[in-house]
Amino acid sequence: MIRYVLPVLLFAAALPAHAQVPVEETPLIERTKLFGNPSKSGGKLSPDGKWLSWIAPRDGVLNVWVAPAGDLAQARPLTEEKVRPIRSSFWSPDSKTLLFIQDKGGDENFLLYGVNVASGKLVNYTPFEKTRVRIIHISSKVKDRILVGINNRDARWHDVYSLDLASGKLTLVQQNDGYGDYLADGQLKLRIASKARADGGMQYFRLTDGKAESTPLAEVGLEDAQTTEPLAFTVDGKTLYWTDSRGRNTSALLAQDVASGKTTLVAQDPRADIANALYDMRTGKVQAYTVNYLQQQYLPLADELKGDLAFLKKNTQGQFTVMSRTDADDKWLVAVDAVTAPPSSWLYERKTKKLTQLYVTRPELEGALLLPMYPQEIKARDGLTLVSYLTLPQASKAGAGGVPSQAVPMVLLVHGGPWARDTYGYNGYHQWLANRGYAVLSVNYRGSTGFGKQFISAGDLQWGRKMHDDLLDAVQWAVKSGVTTADKVAIMGGSYGGYATLAGMAFTPTTFACGVDIVGPSNLFTLLQTIPPYWEAGKQQFYKRMGDPTTEEGRALLKERSPLNFAQNIQRPLLIGQGANDPRVNVAESDQIVAAMAAKNIPVTYVLFPDEGHGFARPVNNIAFNAVTENFLGQCLAGRAEPIGATLKASTAQVKHGAEFAPGLQEAMR
Repeated sequence: MIRYVLPVLLFAAALPAHAQVPVEETPLIERTKLFGNPSKSGGKLSPDGKWLSWIAPRDGVLNVWVAPAGDLAQARPLTEEKVRPIRSSFWSPDSKTLLFIQDKGGDENFLLYGVNVASGKLVNYTPFEKTRVRIIHISSKVKDRILVGINNRDARWHDVYSLDLASGKLTLVQQNDGYGDYLADGQLKLRIASKARADGGMQYFRLTDGKAESTPLAEVGLEDAQTTEPLAFTVDGKTLYWTDSRGRNTSALLAQDVASGKTTLVAQDPRADIANALYDMRTGKVQAYTVNYLQQQYLPLADELKGDLAFLKKNTQGQFTVMSRTDADDKWLVAVDAVTAPPSSWLYERKTKKLTQLYVTRPELEGALLLPMYPQEIKARDGLTLVSYLTLPQASKAGAGGVPSQAVPMVLLVHGGPWARDTYGYNGYHQWLANRGYAVLSVNYRGSTGFGKQFISAGDLQWGRKMHDDLLDAVQWAVKSGVTTADKVAIMGGSYGGYATLAGMAFTPTTFACGVDIVGPSNLFTLLQTIPPYWEAGKQQFYKRMGDPTTEEGRALLKERSPLNFAQNIQRPLLIGQGANDPRVNVAESDQIVAAMAAKNIPVTYVLFPDEGHGFARPVNNIAFNAVTENFLGQCLAGRAEPIGATLKASTAQVKHGAEFAPGLQEAMR
């Protein structure tokens, strides 16, 4: 989907969250502390429990590091990327190799690499051009190989290969001629294949000796397509778990007996979908599940985890997440998110109930005045409940529960997707903007995921209409609640959030004081023409939920909902950031609306990054764009701003148009 995730991460500030500091005395948090390289992130325990890995800078670029789990002082880097950061890694099941994926310049042609922990030897397992690798399955029961999907034969479909991790040999398991995804069991045997229907629905087929049965195991229509799918088999292969919304609104967790086909309800919640669970490391049976409505919570199903989850809830300062577990299940790596403190990762030893802090992701933020996030339930005009998150600056003089005493300027920060969601937790963008003096509101508008199929379907064919109305309703709520005033609201977001920004500027030209669009589509017709070929399986869902470019009615709708066609209506200041190599939202999406505005002499500032894709992965580029952004917002909303300084020159930023419309930008370019 069209998703751009703004950096979000996690723990104990020197000042309590409720402490009031006059805004003029609140220290300005430097951009580099919020958006520069984290000190450590992405920690993982090796399956055998002997090693801890993480991502950390090496010569200024994020790389993979490893250390004995009991002696982090012996840490050493395993990779030496010089330009593009490695953003995540994962262990091979035999604990001998750390695996990671990497693309070039944001093109999202991710290849799979492995580095041997003992020798340090780096191997490119998939040395192909114009190829995007997908991990199909990693099993704790098969130690020497994994299943990967490779689309170098046909860019639309991923053939399944068995990858021998020691030799690097790829052996074809399944040639794919039209299936969107596969599910394997603990022995790496492919058991289920999914296939898109012409109506946007989905079919799930059993596989026998690599061949799909003629009759689907399960079949769902468009309404259930994003909220129903098989999750995992138990180790014995006798039980298949589903997240399933058929016959209900929110996805429940179901267990299906493979032999009889009978399903049993394991858990459900009327407020939110259940899609994540903790499985027994030996048997694969579900032990606990998570519900994330306003905040995430773990709910145990088995006695063996009740004590652990209760202990973690009591002894962690904030929301916790189990990030990795050893094969023996004696050690867990737990992330803790206190919102008002930077993220932290902890080693939890189950036998002794011992918690040991391993690292803080951004220790430079310890002691900084980070602000609380307040979950809100906002009513849309037609009665839908919009789960939203509000951060208030010191100047709002917020009381208990986040009720402001003084209205302040506000930034409406819109998430991408749109089939994604905002969540509760530490958010670098919320903290940055609140520190600059703004209230920040993030809204799960209709179409967002996690709140049931009816909420997703309520967004069908509503780009720029009811989805946008939800954002407008949230702004009205903020005005009525005393958070802000109607004339001091900016809109900002990436991907769909960038589209929402352009829609706000073009469709409701006097609602927002200004807008910041990051990799947002301006023309929905050309957007659908340029989606990557490997999204073929989801194409019909795009058509049914956005507008079908193959029909006259669909083309008319897409034209009507494209901000490009209404660019002449834009009246307020607009800043656009784009990656030149973006495979999801082609650079032409930004180019064409800037050209349309320039032709009408409408002011717009356009910053292009030639080495980025769908968002800005390199911190120097992200910092540069945010430097321009906060000075732009400072002029628009009269908030505080750290000068642009040398950030632009340290990046690859190219100011393609309108430098004169952004404060300090021309000077920073000299």
